[in-house]
Amino acid sequence: MEVILNINGVEQSHDVEPRTLLVQFIRESAGLTGTNIGCDTSSCGACTVHLNGESIKSCTVLAAQVDGMEITTIEGLAEDDGTLHPMQQAFHECHALQCGYCTPGMVMACVSLVDENQNLTESEVREGLEGNLCRCTGYHNIVKAVLELSLIHI
Repeated sequence: MEVILNINGVEQSHDVEPRTLLVQFIRESAGLTGTNIGCDTSSCGACTVHLNGESIKSCTVLAAQVDGMEITTIEGLAEDDGTLHPMQQAFHECHALQCGYCTPGMVMACVSLVDENQNLTESEVREGLEGNLCRCTGYHNIVKAVLELSLIHI
């Protein structure tokens, strides 16, 4: 079946099987490999993207279900000139990554968290990110990056 999605401002039209997950569409059909597949069970959050501006785990949604919608992946956050999104910059400055596997999904989840809440507390950040796992246990610096941005609100 044909699925048409606007991914990072570019229309992507591909013929896929009806059972194709959104994460597979993004990685395999659209060729955007920044969105990672971690667990296939919605437990880890490595596949987190924005669907019409809201954070979702793309392993839980069929591409056909979101036909015609707007997707933003980690590749779509930075400006065209390479300027990092403020959350990406905060992750860089706060050393909020280790192996980097969770980072794309974590950044996407953090952007939504800060967009939805201002002046977050540490416990609110930790609770807000419960669905995204960092196997390297780099949470301290991830929380630090989010707290820095929640004070200025992106």
